[in-house]
Amino acid sequence: MSDQNTTVDSLNMNEFDKPKLPTGLNVLTILTFIGCALQLLGVVFGFMGAKKNLDEKDSMMAKMTSGEMPSFMKSMMPDMKHYEEMVTKSYENRIPILALGLIAVFLCFYGALQMRKLKKQGYLLYVVGELLPLVSSALFLGAFAFSGVGFAIGAGIMLLFILLYTMQRKHLVY
Repeated sequence: MSDQNTTVDSLNMNEFDKPKLPTGLNVLTILTFIGCALQLLGVVFGFMGAKKNLDEKDSMMAKMTSGEMPSFMKSMMPDMKHYEEMVTKSYENRIPILALGLIAVFLCFYGALQMRKLKKQGYLLYVVGELLPLVSSALFLGAFAFSGVGFAIGAGIMLLFILLYTMQRKHLVY
């Protein structure tokens, strides 16, 4: 009988010894794929609707100041001055916003694919992809892009997913 001391790493591991994808990570990545599809739609429709939003900005501002719009809807909207500036800047910077949005969707999608293969680099790619829209909004739209209920909900979901993926990092072994 020989005493062989072998180390096991990802190169000499056979397919039966490979760790399985944990259920939590599986569910998170599936939800991420759904979120990526929704974000892709949002980025593309935001690009295509930028001109329409700019053209309809005056009528929207008139609705916001009139009694036509319910008060709870007014509370979700940004300030009038900020709304006008945000619509104008989103039209003027629609191409860089589209490009950075598509890059962010790709990074999140590819990062989730890598995490399904239990690769650690997927976590970093995902986090960069999640934070990139915040940076692009700050650069191209300004600080008022971070106001309103829609931003709060989106930021909450983003932070929740980053925290959930952080808790699953222990399963990423490659």
